Amino acid sequence: MPYKERDINKLYYTIGEVAEMFNVNTSLIRFWEKEFDVLQPKKNKKGNRLFTPEDVENLKIIYFLVKDKGFTLQGAKEHMKNNKNIETDRQKVIDSLVKIKSFLNQLKNEL
Repeated sequence: MPYKERDINKLYYTIGEVAEMFNVNTSLIRFWEKEFDVLQPKKNKKGNRLFTPEDVENLKIIYFLVKDKGFTLQGAKEHMKNNKNIETDRQKVIDSLVKIKSFLNQLKNEL
């Protein structure tokens, strides 16, 4: 059986790591934290924000709605309240397709 590489999942991500994932400034992440109630990062004794994987998934949905679909912040808030489960499922499908695309591109380069 061939070796299967595992994804490393962290319990908490710093705001810098999260901003790097989305290729945005940390100020945008802090702004979205204030605007969207679903984002509740933990703070350590120094006051640094620590985002859970669930927060990162919510940020993926917010990013998709605001940046890709062009929703206003108010529209994105309402859409998340009404269609949270649908958007979560949609985001899982998008993540799977991105992984498949990456794998296929890697396979193509090896040929």
